[in-house]
Amino acid sequence: MKIIIIGGVAAGAKAAAKSKRMLPDAEVKIYTQDTHVSYSSCGLPYYIAGDFQDWHKLVVRTKEEFEKSGINIFTEHRVTKILPADKKILVKDLKLGTCEFVEYDKLIIATGSVPFIPEIKNKDLKNVFTLRTLEDGINIRNAMEKAQNITLVGGGYISIELIESFIKNKKNVTLIERSPFILPVFDEDISSLIQEFVLENSEGLVKIINEDTAIEFVEEINEGESQEHKIKGVLTSNGSGFETDMAVIAAGVTPVVDIAKEAGIELGITGAIKVNSRMQTNIEDIYACGDCVEKINMISHTPVWVPLGSTANKEGRIAAINACGGTEDFEGILGSAVLRYGALNISMTGLTEKSARKLGYDTVSVVITKRDKAGYMPEVKNVTLKIVADRRSHRVLGAQAIGCGDADKRVNTISVGLLSGMKVEDLLDVDLTYAPPFSTSIDILISAARILKSKLS
Repeated sequence: MKIIIIGGVAAGAKAAAKSKRMLPDAEVKIYTQDTHVSYSSCGLPYYIAGDFQDWHKLVVRTKEEFEKSGINIFTEHRVTKILPADKKILVKDLKLGTCEFVEYDKLIIATGSVPFIPEIKNKDLKNVFTLRTLEDGINIRNAMEKAQNITLVGGGYISIELIESFIKNKKNVTLIERSPFILPVFDEDISSLIQEFVLENSEGLVKIINEDTAIEFVEEINEGESQEHKIKGVLTSNGSGFETDMAVIAAGVTPVVDIAKEAGIELGITGAIKVNSRMQTNIEDIYACGDCVEKINMISHTPVWVPLGSTANKEGRIAAINACGGTEDFEGILGSAVLRYGALNISMTGLTEKSARKLGYDTVSVVITKRDKAGYMPEVKNVTLKIVADRRSHRVLGAQAIGCGDADKRVNTISVGLLSGMKVEDLLDVDLTYAPPFSTSIDILISAARILKSKLS
């Protein structure tokens, strides 16, 4: 059995390892245009911040470790074509420039995603970065050490983590976000609180420009032998202009699907690869997993594209099991996520109120703020929790929580209930643990459920 995997970060590495465990005699190969395999890209902002000094700690499993287990790794190799009729792929060695055909019995596509680059004039200037690979993280950290003024384009998860990284290093940060508030994946009443906290807890180093976009990076040309074309400023669509020493474009990501589409593999309505619950594409013996594939939202049962490392690992495992002759299903996602900014924990699961309304739900919601522990405990902090429910069925649809207390603990509890179709009334009966260092005697989840029940009545 010849199992070929295209891509080797989260989903691809997991698929390779699981395939080899299931079929020890199989010939398992990973082809990736990256220089490393199996590393934690989610940890890059913390490396940039200086939380640890050695980037090698981000590597989960080295190329040599894979090869000791019998998995062949081909880094800096780009798969340029899939030929399903011949069960072959065409691979280009990026170092040598040579190409060769490689046969497969089972093919697993784990090509991931790449940063979305908006239309910005001079976006290829020196000191303009995106953050995806280990090299990106190393380059951003090196440039940051020489810079004082840094621009972030986009206000999503990566940008919030990078703001923290930069202000830890006493850099001035200007963030440009096209939405009214940062983290627009949250409802505005929550994202507005997040933005307020960021600005109040940034030592005066952060400026946020909302409802605007970057349209040009201003060029500085250094005369001499090197003739470096370097960024020195930013212009926005609303007429703002300011100086900067470097910029990071973090305006979202898009799935890498070109070679799949060219091979006749069906894409879903989100633009990512369409797969069934066993990670099978529409072409026999070809599977796909990770950031390049579409998922199913387990509440609305509609296709979504939410690229997360935790999901990629799960899907890589499922793809390998089924490619190796097993039968296991991946039912979908809730879009659960967590991040931090300084002391603020930020978490969500399920549908937001705005996404639920777009899907046709008649929503009812509650937002409350309460202490996360007994008030006399020295470590007590506040948590703000929003729960969204369907007015007709009383089903809980999702939750968002922020706070310097244990916000994610409440969201994780809700996420388990969402899987079983929990109603607001069911939440009232949840038997949560209690002791003064861990919660209040009536937890914020119960308090929120009581208010929601009252609204629904």
